Amino acid sequence: MHEPKVEQLMGKLRRLQQGKIILEEEIKEIKCVSDSSQKELASLQTEAYQQEGILKEKEELCRKLQFQSAESEQDSVRQLNQNRKSEELLEQYRCEIQEFKLKHRKQRMKFENQLLHLIEQHKNLHSVFSLERLPDEITSAKNRRSQLLAAEQMKLAQLHRLQEELEEMEEHKQRATTAAETQGE
Repeated sequence: MHEPKVEQLMGKLRRLQQGKIILEEEIKEIKCVSDSSQKELASLQTEAYQQEGILKEKEELCRKLQFQSAESEQDSVRQLNQNRKSEELLEQYRCEIQEFKLKHRKQRMKFENQLLHLIEQHKNLHSVFSLERLPDEITSAKNRRSQLLAAEQMKLAQLHRLQEELEEMEEHKQRATTAAETQGE
């Protein structure tokens, strides 16, 4: 009776040893899978870290581009407002020049009428004035004529100055329009 027990124990021992060997092999496989999983996890963590860095860079670039876009839009609005103001000022100058030309034309016509009147009076001077007063009247007429000519010269100079300012405004507007088109491209 004693022997079968030993045989049973020996059989049990062999089974346990075989189970131990199988378990050791399974542990090796699990350890190998675990090592491989650890390596893969480390690789995935590194890739995730890199992707987070790329994401942060792209978000920063996006913010910069949005800021630049907003600045560009503000510049465009500012440029359009400046162009509109320049056009309004240019139109105002055109109107002032037209008014000035009309006023100058009226003054010139008045001057011409006065001059014709003076010439007519000069023709009749002999009958109206005595010879002693004639040199004083001629001097007076010449003074009035000089004053009228000087006034006309001043008006012409003002007209010329306004014309130059108008040309400068048109050049400025042209430059601003060119700059706005360049920025838009």
